[in-house]
Amino acid sequence: MDVYGLIGNPVAHSVSPGLHETAYEVRGLDARYVTLETDPERLDQAIEGAAALGIDGLNVTIPFKEAVMEVVDPSETAASIGAVNMIDFSTDPPTGDNTDAAGARRALERHGVDPGAGTAVIVGAGGAARAIGHMLVSAGATVHIANRTASRAESLASDLGGTGHSLDAVPELAAGSDLLINATSVGMEEDRSPVSASVFHEDLAVMDAVYTPLETRFLQDGSAAGATTIDGAWMLLYQGVAAFERWTGVEAPVSAMNEALRNRLESEWSES
Repeated sequence: MDVYGLIGNPVAHSVSPGLHETAYEVRGLDARYVTLETDPERLDQAIEGAAALGIDGLNVTIPFKEAVMEVVDPSETAASIGAVNMIDFSTDPPTGDNTDAAGARRALERHGVDPGAGTAVIVGAGGAARAIGHMLVSAGATVHIANRTASRAESLASDLGGTGHSLDAVPELAAGSDLLINATSVGMEEDRSPVSASVFHEDLAVMDAVYTPLETRFLQDGSAAGATTIDGAWMLLYQGVAAFERWTGVEAPVSAMNEALRNRLESEWSES
């Protein structure tokens, strides 16, 4: 039996096990997906132990995406982004990769949005913004980063090859842009948006990295203005699809994984 999993702290409420085990079942794979809540002070030992135990692959989540780069051999993509969210133990040392960028790209393409065309505004300057921004710049888009702390936006933009701004600049930036992305946690389990409803227009595609709830205030405001909207579950789905296919060499059952993911998210939200 092959064993994959998620390492982080905390991981108890992750939706990844259901996402991946649905894929194993549909494809008839003898595999399991486990969660490993790890002491931040013992990350090195945890990765070494996973390799010794014959674990085939791990996803990596908060707070280890950056720290784990010191323990694995990062791919070119992961090194450019500065974070690892997937480890492949078939190599020695294990290879660290980043499928967040691929997940964001496929989410956009699934909705008919060319990530390399036009101009994008990313709200936020954390890990999600870095992965999405790297993907967009690599695809050929012009990218503006806007953040509550402008200096962080400017620093990230300098790394990526974009421009950095304060949140006050979003209305003007969005007016002339094709894509607006929320890469902050604003809206997670709360009825708030990181930007004013007035920034949205019908020529925008709007994507949220938040997936609880599926329909955030950010997306509701975008939809009301006639924008194309893409919820955060699509990026979550496709980063999982990329990891599954990298680990197993098998084409992922995307429809089944999407259904399982959305059923889980909708159930959790209705119970909250």
